Amino acid sequence: MTSSVTHTWRLLRWGRTLARHGALRGIEADTNAPAGIRRLARIARIGVNTPAVPRYAEAFEAIGPAAIKLGQALATRPDLVGPEAAHDLARLQDALPPLPFADVEAALTIAYEGPWSQHFAHIDPVAVGAASIAQVHRGRTHDGRDVAIKVLRPGIEAEMAQSIETYEWAAAHAETLGGEFARLRPRAVIASFKAWTFAELDLRREAASASELKAAMIAEPDFLVPDVDWALTTRRVLVIDWIGGVKMSDRAAVDALGLDRAAIAATLVRSFLRQAIGEGFFHADMHQGNLFVIPPGNGTEHPRIGVIDFGIMGRLDRRARVYLAEIIYGLLTGNYRRVAEIHFEAGYVPAHHDIGEFATALRAVGEPIRGLATRDISIANLLDGLFAITRAFDMAVQPHLLLLQKTMVMVEGVALSLDPDLNMWNAAEPYVAAWMRDELSPEARLADSLVLNWRGLRQLPRILRQLADRVPVEGAAPPQPPLPPLPDAPSRWPLVAVGSLALAVGVVVGWLI
Repeated sequence: MTSSVTHTWRLLRWGRTLARHGALRGIEADTNAPAGIRRLARIARIGVNTPAVPRYAEAFEAIGPAAIKLGQALATRPDLVGPEAAHDLARLQDALPPLPFADVEAALTIAYEGPWSQHFAHIDPVAVGAASIAQVHRGRTHDGRDVAIKVLRPGIEAEMAQSIETYEWAAAHAETLGGEFARLRPRAVIASFKAWTFAELDLRREAASASELKAAMIAEPDFLVPDVDWALTTRRVLVIDWIGGVKMSDRAAVDALGLDRAAIAATLVRSFLRQAIGEGFFHADMHQGNLFVIPPGNGTEHPRIGVIDFGIMGRLDRRARVYLAEIIYGLLTGNYRRVAEIHFEAGYVPAHHDIGEFATALRAVGEPIRGLATRDISIANLLDGLFAITRAFDMAVQPHLLLLQKTMVMVEGVALSLDPDLNMWNAAEPYVAAWMRDELSPEARLADSLVLNWRGLRQLPRILRQLADRVPVEGAAPPQPPLPPLPDAPSRWPLVAVGSLALAVGVVVGWLI
């Protein structure tokens, strides 16, 4: 168990680095932060020259790989770090200097318990990508297939575990301060971060995610997910088919293809909607470095989008998707009353608040941006309105769906880089309306009811046996210790995260941030 002294020392070192990059100014100016925290932030920058404009992303890069991952998580929490910091942290895309190829060869030898040449005919010693957790090389198998080989950085597991332990310690102490810290639930934020990071450290999990997403997206032939080479994949090495094409981050190269950029943007938006709402399983790191434009060819008439890096995935059950679609559709059509009712039904807003007042608050934020192009929307005003709603209506943060919102922000940014005239409201409405027609029809609701009732009936014998075991019988032997309690039944509407940007409006307007 790491001592409090060690945790404190780490935090002081990290705080000093943040101060040198001007990244603590937001805390100093935030009247919601406890006075003691604001004083510590001022002390941390004593004797350093801070830049005029805070450089949040650079600060996290300077601290190290674990901080880069944490920064990516905080980029989804403008309520926690402020909109300016969240916007800058969104630039964190894991770009780090690659390790020497000798280190990669050593890691491959350990993973395969022998020389890598037994499995590959060739590996390019120059990395095609290097991230905080792993790096990627292009290779060729003995049967002539071009593949991408992803290898974990040596020692990364221990480094991540050490840093996350300190994050947990700091979050627990912050939450005991109460007030705004308690509402924002920093421990839950770190718990989500920990779960997703440790999943990334087992590349077999990433391989499984790629395989599942490929199966889910079979109805979108213009969205390409590479095949996994399971025979060559281990916990520390992932091998997938090589995707030819141009990275979307290379704008000049994309322009040189001469393709219909608006059509590619529409494919991207439609593909993500199918993942999140249609299938309930979505790629949650869809920045430009993970997306490729693949020109027509090899039997295809249309340009396609290729995707890589399946370490961060999101999942929504069907009821969560129905709920999400109802919110989106209500906002798209201006039915703020229905959106407010859903929030009260789900328990997002405490019952002592007035539903009409909440609907009016939603209208005040949503109405000014309906029909506007993204470039015409004031993000600062939008965020101010959303934060005011979350505080005024005591909405507790539910971090687990903020991953969805973060991905929406990414997708919107990439789509706008392809088609600056894209309107995300208009792009989303046809798919959401069609999905709702199919999934919220009387037939679909009846099918849902039959499935739920059948599941309940199947539990009756077990419930009756447990009840019988608890009822004392005269003259019988002393009762045995009770069985473990039944798990809580799921609520009618799963908690689908409001968060600081509030799925109240944030699920849709997250496109616009």
